Amino acid sequence: MGTGLAGTGDRGESLLELLVAVAILGVAVIAIVGGIGVSVFMSDVHRKQATAGAGVRDFGEAVENQVMAGGYFACAAPAKYAAPAGFTVPSGFTSSVSSVKYWTGSAWSASCGSDTGLQQVTLQVASGDGRASERLEVVVRKRCGLGEALC
Repeated sequence: MGTGLAGTGDRGESLLELLVAVAILGVAVIAIVGGIGVSVFMSDVHRKQATAGAGVRDFGEAVENQVMAGGYFACAAPAKYAAPAGFTVPSGFTSSVSSVKYWTGSAWSASCGSDTGLQQVTLQVASGDGRASERLEVVVRKRCGLGEALC
């Protein structure tokens, strides 16, 4: 009947085993928290892209409505189409007209020699933080009235 430790049945963990377990749990928690952070960031980017996409389509429709109401500008500068009636930029976003190109009869030209009544307007809506930007090209045509020569 000895008093040695071998006979007591004590099965404790060593310090080394505990350190390994804590390290493994720490790595797992860091990976999970990092994944959640990336998920939140990408959700924000996706929401902004969806808002910019809807905003640029609204912008294009407002430009088309302006032209149909007689708001076609021969040899127009981009600023002429920048603020069409009925369009409101989504909160936290900016809108711009990046270019207007003119149809020459065979190709689009950046300079307006003579306006043939057909223009390609490039619209853009972007988030204020630069995470999302959507572009749309709209072709506008001069509205022809009854009795007018073909435009």
